[in-house]
Amino acid sequence: MSQLRNMKWLFSTDCKGSFSEVMHLDAMGRQTIVFNSLKSAYNVLERRAGNYSGRPRFIIVQEVLSKGLGVVLMDYGELWRRLRRAAHDAVSRTTVQNYHPTQTKEATILVSALLDDPQNRRGHFQRASASLILSILYDYPTLESTNEKIVMDIDDNINWSSRAPARISFVEFFPWMIHIPQRFAKWKREALMRAAERYDIFLQLFDRVRPILYGNATGGERPSFSASLLRNHDRYQLSDPEMMFLSGEMYNQSIAGFETTSTALMWWTFAMVAFPQVQRRAQAELDAVVGRSRLPTFADAPHLPYVRAVVREVLRWRPPVPFGVPHSATEDDWYEGMFIPKGAMCIANIWQCNHDRAIFGEDADDFRPERHLDEGGELLPGPIETNQEGHVSFGFGRRICYGKDLWATTIESVVDENGKEVVPDTDAFNNMGGFIHPIPYDCRIRPRFPEVVSTLSEECERIKED
Repeated sequence: MSQLRNMKWLFSTDCKGSFSEVMHLDAMGRQTIVFNSLKSAYNVLERRAGNYSGRPRFIIVQEVLSKGLGVVLMDYGELWRRLRRAAHDAVSRTTVQNYHPTQTKEATILVSALLDDPQNRRGHFQRASASLILSILYDYPTLESTNEKIVMDIDDNINWSSRAPARISFVEFFPWMIHIPQRFAKWKREALMRAAERYDIFLQLFDRVRPILYGNATGGERPSFSASLLRNHDRYQLSDPEMMFLSGEMYNQSIAGFETTSTALMWWTFAMVAFPQVQRRAQAELDAVVGRSRLPTFADAPHLPYVRAVVREVLRWRPPVPFGVPHSATEDDWYEGMFIPKGAMCIANIWQCNHDRAIFGEDADDFRPERHLDEGGELLPGPIETNQEGHVSFGFGRRICYGKDLWATTIESVVDENGKEVVPDTDAFNNMGGFIHPIPYDCRIRPRFPEVVSTLSEECERIKED
């Protein structure tokens, strides 16, 4: 067990060799099953979904902070089905196209900011991620920075549970503690205060959509997730609190307070520095398809198979979040001789699944976008175990228009005092509160060609006018 305390060990190639494809952990009587291969995760969590659609009980995060209305951690039932249907309809492959203009806008602003101030790239990634998701969910205006009060309030509230004192987590192992009167339990008073804060934040954001939708505000309605819920609330039979929490939990779970998307962008930049030959090939494809007189758009995507393969490979090679959402076994089960007891928490080790050599080959630990292409250079459908995505890192809010920074910029490693390139360590990473970040690295970001700055400036001015 001492090895398991070092989280990095779970991501090493020795993990499956020492414990097999499926691990059984016992934490103070709480049974946890960890699936370390795509085969086991798919065969159990996907093919036997009827027995694993439940969720473990999370008292603080689900029952207290989300008043039982957080759809991601909600147990299977009638309300879950209605919430899931509403969420699915609002972000289906057809409706997400309505958000392409918002994604294009944010990508343009992001690239312009990276050229103006390349050293603050993490801040630019966080601003763009937060602004994008708030715009999609609530038709919120473009954020100037992540220091805006609404963003700071949301992030502080969402991340409180991970920063909370250890005594708060005891209730998960000793559920009877939830019945302790508030006056004897500081942890309970604090949790209830945070729950009230979360309710007020979600209500403030959701209520701002109503006057826009019903014509009582200037500027006109643009597509948003919350507007879709309000417009179809009779169809889904959802109450105002249920819709309000569905929108709020989409922010919470889809990007965990904008950290997931910004982390993926950090890995994207890291890969461009560490593998310059990949960047050059992707830029050559962009020049052939898009040219240099305009910015790339989503309409170009079908004609950019290598760029799309690079996006897939970044998400496969370095998933921002290493573990999937926990499932719960609703009945006793067996898998290849291992007993999975009723009520056990079941988790997919996303990192190991994305590096599964049985699926991705002996070079699964290497960064190689070509694995997603056929002999003719066209994008292949991913393995069936990945729902044909080529990785298992995907979720709502993690699609981002990466092509613009390749089109506009060259991202290079820096040189030391001897003029030698400083190449970042591709095997190293930091575990930052459940997110997998690159180790700190320096890079240079410069325009690829002289017309870049003027083209971006014109596009940013057009965005301001709109």
